[in-house]
Amino acid sequence: MSETPLAPRKRHPWRITWGVFEAVLLLLVSIGGVYAFTLTHTFDAQTEKISNAFPADAVRPPAAPGGTAIGPSPQPNIRPGSPTPAPGADAPVAQAQNILLLGSDTRGTTDRDLAGIRGERSDTIMVVHVPADRKNLYVMSILRDSWLEIPGHGTAKINAALSWGGVPLAVQTVETLLGVRIDHVAVVDFAGFKGVTDLLGGVDISNPIGFASYHMKGHYFSTGALHLNGTEAMAFARERYAFSDGDFQRVRNQQLIIQAVLVAMMHKSVLADIGKTTSLVNSVTPFLAVDEGLNSAYLTGLAWELRAVREPEVEFFTMPTNGTGTSSDGQSIVNIDWSALAAVQNAFKTDTLGSYQPEVQTIR
Repeated sequence: MSETPLAPRKRHPWRITWGVFEAVLLLLVSIGGVYAFTLTHTFDAQTEKISNAFPADAVRPPAAPGGTAIGPSPQPNIRPGSPTPAPGADAPVAQAQNILLLGSDTRGTTDRDLAGIRGERSDTIMVVHVPADRKNLYVMSILRDSWLEIPGHGTAKINAALSWGGVPLAVQTVETLLGVRIDHVAVVDFAGFKGVTDLLGGVDISNPIGFASYHMKGHYFSTGALHLNGTEAMAFARERYAFSDGDFQRVRNQQLIIQAVLVAMMHKSVLADIGKTTSLVNSVTPFLAVDEGLNSAYLTGLAWELRAVREPEVEFFTMPTNGTGTSSDGQSIVNIDWSALAAVQNAFKTDTLGSYQPEVQTIR
């Protein structure tokens, strides 16, 4: 984040997700040190590897420039993401990082490896931006029905990219949209998130809108304070039919659940319990597929660099949209607010998301 032998990996049908990967990273950030480094070896052993995760370099934006030095003097020969020296030692110059998170809308109807997923649309798309100064994390949700150009395929909903070209085309589409390079990518099976929530004893949220659940027939999520187990959290975050603005509220609810999980994972009762933290890592990693560079060395270094970050420094927002509409072939789509998106693109490119002021996205 002594190592126990790992059980044989089980293949799971993969579903939507949104917070499992952030949970792993933030857990590592919280516990830090040698113990975190030991647990990340579990990450290497149990996660699938995506061998060809990125498009050809010729069609990609340039990598982020170096940022603020974390230690007294930079060491250019140390790769970004490598374990950072202890305080007081020389440290590398950090770079801003962008991590793409993808989930599927198949709801478990397939039984294939995550790494080679194709032919299925991504239900959830998030970009995690790690600034060069490592003082915050920014998580931007992209609505799955956002209408844009899919490289080589014409205009379509953004979630079609994964279906048509697998992870590389999904990465290329997001890179083209934002004008910045994606440094790492993870595909996540939603079933792992349910286990994390249950291991934490459930999560607490403040629900802004009461609704009857489509996914838990007969269950009503009332307004106000709620304590949710894993099954309830999944149903809460998947709901869109109950809301007048559908996916817009669903994304806001997903962000509520992610925040609740991070708060629960950072509680001192969890961090002080070696057995529980080990179980949390073990429960998440079998449900992840990651690019080959997203390994224990990278995570350990990043966790050290982000050691001061806590839940209040993790900011969530949604990519600017201009309401919904209908495509020329009759599809219900989400229109991107290209004028407002320019500010987001610039903030990603210049590593200044801290000064960006997002608006609440909804139908208008």
